[in-house]
Amino acid sequence: MKKTFAMAALTIAVAFGSIACKKKVTDAELQTQATTVVTSNPNASVEVKDGTAHLSGTFADQASRDNMIASLKAIPGIKEVMDMTTIAEPAPVVTTSAVDPANVQKVQDALKDFPSVKAEVINDELTLTGNVSAAQARQIKMSVDALQVGKVNYNYTVK
Repeated sequence: MKKTFAMAALTIAVAFGSIACKKKVTDAELQTQATTVVTSNPNASVEVKDGTAHLSGTFADQASRDNMIASLKAIPGIKEVMDMTTIAEPAPVVTTSAVDPANVQKVQDALKDFPSVKAEVINDELTLTGNVSAAQARQIKMSVDALQVGKVNYNYTVK
């Protein structure tokens, strides 16, 4: 009987011992795995504490952030992911004119003696509009051509 009791006690002790000896993943190991996952986004970082991953940084869009969170949650030992990230604002579209504003100013200065003629940028081209005489048209063309400002549309009316 003592032998049976001793065997039962030993069996129970071994069973509980094997359950208790299950290897626990450390935060340092989780940090290494999480950092490997996060390296795909250079603007993000992660810190693991008590099995919780704290994700921070900036993502280009919601889909990439969601994918990163899912990847972190898939790491065995990560209990939770705290999302402290932001989504980047889209870059503003900058529209620039093909005509240099300095060139427009040069032409406007050359046209100051011709108040009926106006210089403006239309469809990314410097365009002259208004009403002039034939003599004025020749004089304007010579003055503007001498400035060498590139292509100019002489869209004025000669009377």
